Amino acid sequence: DGTIAIGAGTVVEPGALIKGPVIIGKNTEIRQGAYIRGDCIIGNGCVVGHTTEMKGSIMLNGAKAGHFAYIGDSILGNDVNLGAGTKLANLKVIPGNIVILADKKRYNTGRRKLGAILGDETETGCTSVTSPGTLMGPHSIVYPCVCVPGGYYPKRTLILPTKGSLRIQTPHQ
Repeated sequence: DGTIAIGAGTVVEPGALIKGPVIIGKNTEIRQGAYIRGDCIIGNGCVVGHTTEMKGSIMLNGAKAGHFAYIGDSILGNDVNLGAGTKLANLKVIPGNIVILADKKRYNTGRRKLGAILGDETETGCTSVTSPGTLMGPHSIVYPCVCVPGGYYPKRTLILPTKGSLRIQTPHQ
């Protein structure tokens, strides 16, 4: 299925499945049950955990998806941490290209599949989901059990539940 390059000190546990092309950096953990299915770059010091599936994605240095995650057509910045069960959805329910709303403008990505782009040190809580076309600035936090609507969120955004719905707090509020 293509070339697989694995850096020094990286551990690939028995039962992990890797289909190339894939580049994996140094001192990374690919845990039992991980499924990496091509066109992925995984940096140094990363974790692709048990039953985590990755496809067409990039994890920069120190990014971690330790348990039960889906990372499709996405980019995780340095030191991003995905809580257990986080899903970065990449395919719209309604056919068509993914359009991202940012600064009151609509940007057609020209892509049918696009997951999330999470800035450095962003964290997601357990069982959170990002909708296709989610762009989150650095140091943002998604609370557990929250579904994030697609779109652009500036740095230090908090997305948290409130009385059965969402409250989105950007740094300017």
